[in-house]
This record gives sequence, structure tokens and C-alpha cells, in this order.
Amino acid sequence: MSDQKSLAKELVEAGVIFGQRRSNWNPKMKPYIFATKNGVSIIDIKETIKGLLLAKKFIAKTVASGKDVCFVGTKRQARGAVEQYCAESKMPYVTERWLGGILTNFRTIRERLRRLEELEKLAETGSIKNYSKKMESQLAREQKKIHRNLNGLRTMGKLPGAIVVVDTTRELNALLEAKSLGIPTICLIDTDGNPDLADIPIPGNDDSMRSIDIIIRELCAAAQAGRGERANASPEEMGAAAIASGDDAPNSQRPVRRSSRSQFRAEGRSGSASDAPRSEAAPAPGV
Repeated sequence: MSDQKSLAKELVEAGVIFGQRRSNWNPKMKPYIFATKNGVSIIDIKETIKGLLLAKKFIAKTVASGKDVCFVGTKRQARGAVEQYCAESKMPYVTERWLGGILTNFRTIRERLRRLEELEKLAETGSIKNYSKKMESQLAREQKKIHRNLNGLRTMGKLPGAIVVVDTTRELNALLEAKSLGIPTICLIDTDGNPDLADIPIPGNDDSMRSIDIIIRELCAAAQAGRGERANASPEEMGAAAIASGDDAPNSQRPVRRSSRSQFRAEGRSGSASDAPRSEAAPAPGV
């Protein structure tokens, strides 16, 4: 309990309770708003802590079962924290723009990452010097572009078990792709966001660098704990978990699953949710 109090104090000091102006709010966020002061919505810190603890529990369980959690934070305030803590916890992440098809066209993404490895090998061995100056310049630009857009996804060898998103409005395409594949979503949502897009909403200020830093730090710590449990699990236990989750089947043969908040309700979360509209399969990204 003392840890929760210290965390709540740290979050309040970081400004996590300050939402958008009342004129910009989403009425669906009303259950998470404590009051309005000087025209600014004040988020209920109890709801923030409740969502954060539930998200940490779910992430630890997901990572321990052998799946990774992909973090998405392309806004300037989130990039630094996402890159730092995801690198420490060895979780995949996206901090540049979300390319259509990262989830729904995952095979193409893996092909582009293999291409990145080929280009890096050419540069490391010096073989790139065997090409003409023009071709060498083109290959260098191609390597830089793929590295900028997809470098954070190098460790993601299969579809993630969940995605964490900062700002539902900005990362709408990522959320729609996750929903279409039945991938659970965990979202840091400001008062202008739509909580129906999140399976586990964490109401809080998504414009404050300090509040984003604390939320991402706590979630990545849960992922790190899950990795520790994964390392201690026996091969038989990991295999059973993979079969139970359907990871032994190719993506094309796997049934499409619909995620729902009902699966989290038993773990302490109440309330209903409506599924977000399904997105069409996106074309191969131009990377």
C-alpha cells in the first residue's frame, strides 16, 4: 500500500491528473474525471492507479507466457521514454510514424527488417564500396529510412501479445489494426480520448513528459519482471503456453480473435466496452 501511495504522489507531482480543457473533453471520459477547475478537467488519480496496476499485472502475465508487448509512442513527449525503457526491458517499440500494416501485414515488415540486416552487413564488410557512387548513395538512404521507421521492431519476431499506446487520438491506426487482430490494447488516455478503444485504459495526462515517463517506466518494469519469469519457465511450460495461445500456428491459419474488456473484468476492472470498428488490411508500407 505504501508503494501505491508513493507512486500516486509521484504521478500527481508529475501532473498526470491535469486533463484537457472542458471544451475539448470526450463525454465517454466522464467516469475518470474527478472535477473541473478553472475550465480544466481534473483526472481521478484513483482511476489512474487502478488502470496502471491492472495493466502491469496483465503485461507481466503476457510476457511471462512468451509473448512480447509492443509500445507505441510517436509524439515528441513520449519518444525518449519509450526508447529508453523499451531498450532496457528488450520490448519492441515504434517512436516514428506508425506505418500502415505493421500488424496486419507483419510478414512484409519482417522482410524489410531482413533487408535492413543485409544493408548493414554490406556497410560493415565494406562490400558496399563495390557499387557505383550513385548506387552506394541509394543503398545508404534506403538503410537510413528502414532503420528510422522499423529499428525498434527488430526483436519482434511474431505478433505481440498486447500493445501499449500513448494518446489514442494520435495512434488511432495502430489501435484499429490491433482491434482487427484481437490484440489487447493498453492506452494512456487524456480527457479528449476515446476509452472504448482501450481494453485497459489508464486515464492520465498524455502531453506531460514526466507523467508519460513514469507510466512507461512502470509498464516496462512489469515487462522486465515477466521476462524474468519467462527465463525461469521450463520448455514444457513455455510450449504449453504457446499452444494455448495459438502461437504454434502460422498467422495466416490463426483464427481472428476479438479482444474484450470482459477478460479483464475478473481481475478487478468493471465497466463495459464496445469494440472499435474493424480496419481493412493495410497495403505493404513504403519503407
